[in-house]
Amino acid sequence: MRLSPVILTVVIASLAYATPPEMAFSRLLPAAPALAAAMWPVLPTVLLGTVCLFLMIGLSIVFPGLGTWWTAAGIIAVTVAAAYGSHVRLQRERTLFQVRLVADAAQQVVLSPMPRRHGSVEIESLYLAAAAEARIGGDFYEVVDTRYGVRLLIGDVRGKGLPAVGAAAAIVNSFREAAHGEADLVSVARRLDASSTRYNAAFPPEGPMERFATALLVEIPHEGGRVEILNCGHPPPLLLNHGKLRALESTSPSPLLNLAELIGDHYTIDTFDFTPGDLLLLYTDGVAEARARDGEFFPLAAWMRRQPPTPPHELLAALHRDLLDYSRGRLDDDIAALAVSLREPSP
Repeated sequence: MRLSPVILTVVIASLAYATPPEMAFSRLLPAAPALAAAMWPVLPTVLLGTVCLFLMIGLSIVFPGLGTWWTAAGIIAVTVAAAYGSHVRLQRERTLFQVRLVADAAQQVVLSPMPRRHGSVEIESLYLAAAAEARIGGDFYEVVDTRYGVRLLIGDVRGKGLPAVGAAAAIVNSFREAAHGEADLVSVARRLDASSTRYNAAFPPEGPMERFATALLVEIPHEGGRVEILNCGHPPPLLLNHGKLRALESTSPSPLLNLAELIGDHYTIDTFDFTPGDLLLLYTDGVAEARARDGEFFPLAAWMRRQPPTPPHELLAALHRDLLDYSRGRLDDDIAALAVSLREPSP
């Protein structure tokens, strides 16, 4: 691809030399510097235009009457325009590079790298942004090892763009502090709701709709045996236990973040068995709502039921691959997932 302007120049010059003058292939020479502008810096583009100009002069010596001056003027004009186009393209590429650096920094704030193991709890994460050039969106997750156990958070801010990223960052940063300081998940949830409310008050959403977030809080004691879940309007996690799949539904829904003042702050914690060999999948709605070309949703429950006993990183690698295959690489929403398993205690 990088050599295609040179190849095009050679092909046009060869055709111009090998064919009758009436065919006038030499008039295509301005196409070479025009193509170079799309992939080369300014100086190589100008040099190629100069080469094309000298080739045109050489062909006019061999074949008089080619309309040399008109074609030469065209080569010069196209080369100047191509050099300017190359300069503008390089400026935009540098700007995009800086934007990506900022996006990477934002990703480190919201989705910081996490250790794969906390004692006997093994965890793997997956994040896919719907926008091809984006590194992060409104989905978020975090894992914190506290004296109360390993605490996990996963959620989804309504909306897209920088406001959604800011709201996600506010929630995640609040969780990192509250998870260590609060003795139960209800208190953690109230802290998250307060942080979300303060952020939305400082940066109100555009339009009449409130900005809110779904969230799922999970606590796994260090000794294992059970898992506590507080669900704030989020899709229920899936638990795979020796080939049997169960959706861990909440007995009573808890309010979405930033909506507790409107619908009440009654929170419910549900407890489920979680033993070595079990596999727990936490996910955002982008996973279950990934669409095939015919509009059908990704059959997450059926897919999960077919999975063999596997470590979390292998499960999410398979989920990543199958989601992209199912949607043909076109995601309509951001995707976040956490896979959790409990290892046998060391003797």
